[in-house]
Amino acid sequence: MTSTVSLSPVEGPAAWRGDVLSRSTEWIYELSDAERTELEEVGRRFVADDPDLRAVTAEQYPIPANAGHLEEVARQLDSGRGFILVRGLRTEEYGDVLASAIFFVIGLHLGVPMKQNEVGDLLDHVIATSNLTMADGALPSRVRDRLPFHSDSSDVVALMCLRGAKAGGSSSLVSGATIYNEILRRRPDLAPLLFETWYWDWKAQDKDAPADYYTSPICSWVDGVFSSYAGSSMIESAQRFPDVPRLTDAQRELLALYDEVSQEAGLPIDMDFQPGDVQWLLNYAALHSRTSYEDFPEVERRRHLLRLWLRRDVGRPLVEDFGKNSVVQGRDSDRSDKEDVERISHIASAAVPDMNWGL
Repeated sequence: MTSTVSLSPVEGPAAWRGDVLSRSTEWIYELSDAERTELEEVGRRFVADDPDLRAVTAEQYPIPANAGHLEEVARQLDSGRGFILVRGLRTEEYGDVLASAIFFVIGLHLGVPMKQNEVGDLLDHVIATSNLTMADGALPSRVRDRLPFHSDSSDVVALMCLRGAKAGGSSSLVSGATIYNEILRRRPDLAPLLFETWYWDWKAQDKDAPADYYTSPICSWVDGVFSSYAGSSMIESAQRFPDVPRLTDAQRELLALYDEVSQEAGLPIDMDFQPGDVQWLLNYAALHSRTSYEDFPEVERRRHLLRLWLRRDVGRPLVEDFGKNSVVQGRDSDRSDKEDVERISHIASAAVPDMNWGL
């Protein structure tokens, strides 16, 4: 592989603008009755079989009627715009366990699930578990705060909506390639810094992390393939560790510009999740965020999303140690002596959020 710093604009379907995409529904895939019926039937078998989530494979739960569905998701992730919203599952009728099983089965057919924290969760929950905020030290997935645009620590991140918010909580995506193109157009003197090594706060993302921080560039351009990995708040937060190099004035200027561009009107695309919606996102192609939200007062009606992180090995060339992917556990590894094996390895318990974790 040849790694180069390109000062040319990124071209192709991954360099999209939200104000253009939002004029159509081309980014939404509607499940057919046959596809939905098959997923429901296989999901019920998955619940009944209760396989070990750490070892189960896609081959054990084939979904041939969903071949077209899977092909379109894969195409958009690997060579398209980098995301797709799949609509049509009736999660309000299923209950959370069956919905979780269906979600996990689809994930198996698109990659290998990854542990999302050092506790070992393969299926995580995006739900406000208290009235704390990120300023109080709570994790982003467990608060109602607005989240800045960022990348997750996997090849693919997927969200399934079980229940929406009373108000707010829209999901927003923005193209990493489009952000790069805008920075290159406005400040070509700062653009090369995106390819240099940056320090990221690991503890702020996982309180059980085995190290305080990790390193990664923000952009990778290898063999003509552009990728991004962003999250200015985690770079700023890493400055609290004394052995992390201080940010230069130019670096701070770049981070401010990156955030400004990512939120600029017309670049992001916003979507209001409906129950049953599944959003698939290639972390190297697009950044994601959400607006702040208000919950219903009843705990059982709180905004609740399921989240999967997947390794998806399709030979995408990346610079060495790009993102946090290289330091995150596989699903069959064990770096923690605090694992709740029941919660990690069985779908019925994995479908229930630990309301005390992440605070």
